[in-house]
Amino acid sequence: MAHIIVVGNEKGGAGKSTVSMHVATALARLGHRVSALDLDLRQKTMGRYAENRANFCRKSGLDLPSAQYHDLPEADASALKPGENAFDHRLSTAIAGLEAESDFILIDCPGSHTRLSQVAHSLADTLITPLNDSFVDFDLLARTDSRGEKILGPSVYSEMVWNARQLRAQAGLKPIDWVVIRNRVGAQRMVNKEKMERALDTLSRRIGFRVASGFSERVIFRELFPRGLTLLDLKDIGVKQLNISNIAARQELRDMMKALNLPGVDVSF
Repeated sequence: MAHIIVVGNEKGGAGKSTVSMHVATALARLGHRVSALDLDLRQKTMGRYAENRANFCRKSGLDLPSAQYHDLPEADASALKPGENAFDHRLSTAIAGLEAESDFILIDCPGSHTRLSQVAHSLADTLITPLNDSFVDFDLLARTDSRGEKILGPSVYSEMVWNARQLRAQAGLKPIDWVVIRNRVGAQRMVNKEKMERALDTLSRRIGFRVASGFSERVIFRELFPRGLTLLDLKDIGVKQLNISNIAARQELRDMMKALNLPGVDVSF
């Protein structure tokens, strides 16, 4: 069976689609068969990213290793079982159709609570939650006191993940490997950064997730999106000498892929 990776966060602007595209492309470059779904049926940022990539490859004559992007199939009302939700049917049909041809299925969720997102979380073998390094985004996971030092309780998103874990346990499936990715971490040691580090460490032990480093804030990511490119494609498009920032960003991606510890993946780029 394909290993299902879900990238979820109910707040926008945390870099979900950037993380999704880089993880999917890294796996494709490592020789794995990767399929991708975008459950944000309105914005479709991941879908646009994949479309930009296909257009760039076609115009430039390049054949860059890529995940196979798929739209959710439409639901035929006559195919629905009594009481079955149309969104559940669309997602389950998509997964069933992709499993035989995929080593990994990556699902990019919207930055809001939807039925599709809720169901996708229950399907996750690995759940990646990108999180901006601030207490504004930490509130996605848990409520804290005014000093950001004492955790008062889990958030609605953490409770949703807990419910997804319960559903998987009832179905006899393996537990979700939940990885919170710290994105846009500042280079300097600051009080807020250190508080975030302590809070995440405390919360990870309390509700059960692993913490890994993601990407620093870099202009390169905004430049890559219109062409559908990732950090791993730069040499293929003729960039012979990477600058220091690009080299550091590639190392961040390498470290993140190693931290995910996906089955059968040897990070060698």
